[in-house]
Amino acid sequence: MAEQAEQTEQAGQAEQVLTPGGRKILDAASGLFYGRGINAVGVDLIAREAGVTKKTLYDRFGSKETLVAAYLRERDQRWRDWLTGRVEAAGDTPYARVLAAFDALAEWMRRENPRGCGFVNAAAELPDASHPGRAVIEGQKHWMRGYLRELCAGTGAADPAELADELLLLYEGATVLGGLEITPAPAATARSLAVLALERAGCRHP
Repeated sequence: MAEQAEQTEQAGQAEQVLTPGGRKILDAASGLFYGRGINAVGVDLIAREAGVTKKTLYDRFGSKETLVAAYLRERDQRWRDWLTGRVEAAGDTPYARVLAAFDALAEWMRRENPRGCGFVNAAAELPDASHPGRAVIEGQKHWMRGYLRELCAGTGAADPAELADELLLLYEGATVLGGLEITPAPAATARSLAVLALERAGCRHP
C-alpha cells in the first residue's frame, strides 16, 4: 500500500509541474493508451511518439504505472469539466439537468469515446488493486455516482439515492454498449429510460 501511495503521489506531482517534455509524453501516452490499450503500449513506443528518450520519460514520470495514473487522472478531469459545464448550461430545473447529463454523455461518446469508456477499458486491463491507476478509476466512478445523487436530490424523487443508482446503471451501460457498437445511439436510449425512471420516482417535467 505504501508503494501504491508513493506511485499515486508521484503521478499527481508529475501533472502539477508538467514540463514541455512531460506534456509531450502525457499527450502521446494518452492517445496510445486509449487507442491501443494500456498493456499493448510500451514505454519505447510512447517515447518515440513523444519525440523524447526513455530516460526523459522515466525522469519525468518514474514508471509506466505512474504515467498510466496521470493519463487516467487527466482524462477524468476533462470529463468532469465537460459534464458539469454542459449540465450547468442546461437550465435551472433539476429535471432538465439530469437529462442534460445524458445529452452530454451522447456528445462525449461521439467526440471522445469511440472505443468506449476509458476507465472501464482500463479497469479490465489493470486487475491488480495496488496499481495506482485503480484508485483513479474507482475515484472517477464514485464521483459520478455522487454527482448523479446531487442532481437527483432536487428532483422531488421519493428516494433520490435509489434514482441516482438507477441512472448510473443506465449511464455506464450506455458507455459500454457504445464502445462495442451493439446498439445504435445507446446514450439516447439511456436518456429515454432515464425519463421513465424519473417519472417512476415521482418526478415530473415542470
